[in-house]
Amino acid sequence: MAETKERYGVVTGANRGIGLETMKMLASNGVKVVLTARDEKRGLEALEKLKAFGFSDLVIFHQLDVTDTASIASLVDFVKTQFGRLDILVNNAAISGVNIDELGEGPPFNWKELTQTYDLAEKCLKTNYYGAKETAEAFLPLLQLSNSPRIVNVSSQAGLLKGISNIWAKGVLEDVENLTEERIDEILREFAKDFKEGSMETKGWPTFLSAYVVSKAAMNSYTRILARRYPSLCINCVCPGFVKTDMNRNSGILSVEDGAASVVRLALLPNGSPSGLFFARHEVSSF
Repeated sequence: MAETKERYGVVTGANRGIGLETMKMLASNGVKVVLTARDEKRGLEALEKLKAFGFSDLVIFHQLDVTDTASIASLVDFVKTQFGRLDILVNNAAISGVNIDELGEGPPFNWKELTQTYDLAEKCLKTNYYGAKETAEAFLPLLQLSNSPRIVNVSSQAGLLKGISNIWAKGVLEDVENLTEERIDEILREFAKDFKEGSMETKGWPTFLSAYVVSKAAMNSYTRILARRYPSLCINCVCPGFVKTDMNRNSGILSVEDGAASVVRLALLPNGSPSGLFFARHEVSSF
């Protein structure tokens, strides 16, 4: 009987911040969980931290670059070999899409002055949206073997539709009944073109953390599509709040424990729980 009760999880971008704390909390709940990181050295260092907390039997490392199809496939094969199925996928890996190295040494940080290049924007869309999407789709066969499959997409209130002032894009994303991945792709292509041409402001795209905002709006929309397509899975997205992490030079207001708690709550929802929702921390929010 013990075998059937064991749960297996994967957390992307888990070598620090919310990802690392999510690992710790899942392990505390008895979940056997794979810590993934793009940088193998940092990932193994994070694993040692978790082992020091007494989770040696519950944590394992595997390298993952969500922007690399071969890397995703390698992780899926590893999980299939080790566990035979997957119960929990936390899509946490993300980047800001701005040159954070330009921030000064201490607060207050002037985020609005940070450089946003086309290359950074492209990388942001590729990591935050396409990487999460490809990872989720690659794991679907293993998730469908679970009795309680969960996908938690770590998102942001920055991606709420009220922040998208491009009327066409907002209209497409609001039309949930007709929303498809192809339509999301179309929006991202248009955004990238306008970014490259320098016409973001005139076309009504967000000008602050532009690619980050658009990537998270896409992630939220994709969560709805996936939840509708796979009603046997519980798939939600969550904004953990403004958490103190390396991504914002620890300028957030919540601790990583607070941030991870809202992620883990969704990862451990009981069967029959709602799917296809956006949570602002612990509360259901509009998209």
